[in-house]
Amino acid sequence: MTEKIEPCVENRKNEGSQRDKWKKKIDFAFSIAGGFVGLGNVWRFPYLCYKNGGGAFLIPYFLFVAIGSLPVFLLEVTLGQYTNSGSALAFRIVPLMKGLSMAVNVINFHLNVYYAVILAWSLRYFFASMTSVLPWTTCDNTWNTERCFAYGRNINSSVINATGGLITNLTAGNASVTNSSDKWSSVREYWELGVLGKTSGVDKIGNIQWELLLCLFLTWVVLYFCVWRGIGWTSKVVYFTATFPLLMMIILLIRGVTLDGASDGLVFYLKPDLKKLSDVQVWLDAATQVFYSYALCKGMLITMGSYNKYHYNSYRDCIILSVLNSGVSFIAGLAIFSVLGFMAKEQGIDIKEVAESGPGLAFIAYPKALTLLPMPQLWGCLFFFMLFLLGLDSEFVGLESMMSAFVDLKPEWFKKPWRREKFLALLCVIQFLVGISMVTQGGVYILNIFDNYAAAGWSLLFVSFCQCVAVAWIFGIKKYWAIVCDMIGFKPRISWFKWCWFALTPASTIVLIVVSIANYKPLTYNKTYIYPGWAVGIAWMLAMSSMIWIPAYGFYRFSMAPGSLKEKWKNVITSELKEAPHPPKSSKSDTSFSTENPEDHFEMAPLYEDICPDKLG
Repeated sequence: MTEKIEPCVENRKNEGSQRDKWKKKIDFAFSIAGGFVGLGNVWRFPYLCYKNGGGAFLIPYFLFVAIGSLPVFLLEVTLGQYTNSGSALAFRIVPLMKGLSMAVNVINFHLNVYYAVILAWSLRYFFASMTSVLPWTTCDNTWNTERCFAYGRNINSSVINATGGLITNLTAGNASVTNSSDKWSSVREYWELGVLGKTSGVDKIGNIQWELLLCLFLTWVVLYFCVWRGIGWTSKVVYFTATFPLLMMIILLIRGVTLDGASDGLVFYLKPDLKKLSDVQVWLDAATQVFYSYALCKGMLITMGSYNKYHYNSYRDCIILSVLNSGVSFIAGLAIFSVLGFMAKEQGIDIKEVAESGPGLAFIAYPKALTLLPMPQLWGCLFFFMLFLLGLDSEFVGLESMMSAFVDLKPEWFKKPWRREKFLALLCVIQFLVGISMVTQGGVYILNIFDNYAAAGWSLLFVSFCQCVAVAWIFGIKKYWAIVCDMIGFKPRISWFKWCWFALTPASTIVLIVVSIANYKPLTYNKTYIYPGWAVGIAWMLAMSSMIWIPAYGFYRFSMAPGSLKEKWKNVITSELKEAPHPPKSSKSDTSFSTENPEDHFEMAPLYEDICPDKLG
């Protein structure tokens, strides 16, 4: 054990505040796990891997985990923990950058809107799994076409022959052999024609898919009642929603790797095609996925961190939770690609052609895997209920974060009876109405715009860059690192996060932004459909709807500050926290926190060893 520091800092503002705090130590970890282990892992990660060449995608992914997601993860959690504020007020530590508060909440709003639509898709499959015959296993439904075939089964209109080709129109006595790549599986036809009713492009919005609309409405009703009682109730719900999905993923993985052809899929997933690394889009997608799946730059982690007591070892939890997050993504990839390998061998085609590479990949591969289990209806219900829960906890953590932002801004107004509940209902209704556009026949094209621009891509990278600049460059990296050491109770042996905040993370994000814009490619859906210019313009407007707040507010705040240029600058970078925590002092001297190397007041400790364990929450 390292030498204990005396005296530990006492009487912190955060520990005596009226703000709600986690009732148990484990509540924070479970809520974070539920908030960022979700559809980004089992839905978005596999289809981006598939889109970007499998194993080649894993290299930039894990690189950005180390220099991007993990440092920003700890930065956001400790920022909420230190300021005792949610996303609306946390950036008061640097008034010039308070536009970040609006930016992260706009991103959160966009994410909530289209995330709920994906939950509606899950509910649609959940209810379909209750039928006596799973609708995606046959080709005799109203939505099926003549090109439909079912894997490994004799269907009225088609059967797969021994060589991998398709013998069609058997019932008409007019058999002909066609290449299986010209055919659509019953799983794919159910998804695109039965569920989505997909049109040919974003300019053909079509009719509302009423089944999806009802599922979307039910999703928002469930979300409302999960959040309306506040963080105390949310922390209880997440115990189940964060653990049950992991069990289902393991079951599907075990079944997937035992399928014929699974090894081909796993090789595609794990063996990198190094030529792909020359494509800037691969790097952009990897960085985006890292920030997306870790729920970064959306205000969620700042809000969850604000419910911690000041002396809480969030450093330890962030490392453990990051391993969990990336581990779940990796396992989901194994499950998906083992099934894709099987599907490719059944059709006799290359794995790159077996399914679409867009948002619907999971709703093609997973349903097929379920048909290979005994009692597929039961497993179908369990799996899609799991998928719903997996997204639900992420969604209500996001909704709770947005609600907390409004409560923090007007706490007195929300203290009156039923005001919180009514405002939450209004917020849910607004997001539901926006989401209706995504449950039309052309809705998947709109969702793809949101997925690539509104809550991903350049907006996340830019917000990440600005957060690091605000804390490490303007507030001061030495001062903030000492604050982190004070909160967790020890100085980490390797100051990796400190140098990431100061240099590696902002440098990597800004370089990627510049390079990706210089090599910009038009937005596509499933690699084939290219969006028209007006749709791309709307996509950029959605991306700018969050980013614009940062420079706009900074310019406004600086121009309105009194005095000379020097006085203006001092005004806009001086923290607005009314009761900043007292500076820590070492056991060896009474030297103040404001010395040249303030973190030197802490003893060096192993990764998880606490110097002040009696003070940590």
